[in-house]
Amino acid sequence: MLQVNEYFDGKVKSIAFHNGTLPTTAGVMAPGEYTFGTSQFETITVVSGKMTVKLPGADDWASFEPFETFTVEANQSFDLKIEVDTAYICTYE
Repeated sequence: MLQVNEYFDGKVKSIAFHNGTLPTTAGVMAPGEYTFGTSQFETITVVSGKMTVKLPGADDWASFEPFETFTVEANQSFDLKIEVDTAYICTYE
């Protein structure tokens, strides 16, 4: 069953599903700045657009473009700056 998720007054929307191996979301973020918390290990891949990310414990921001991936450990938070509509895929372990 698909589950639709909406965050930040509708500026972030995703559809949750199971990819046959792992729980997954596919979503889109509108321009803005966001902070997300994790409850599981997450692997995030940019599909289109660009994410500028400040990962837990990092001093600097890192940019991720289409087909680039980053990970975040469980029970952490990370910050995002989105400049253009950006699509992503996220798997949870």
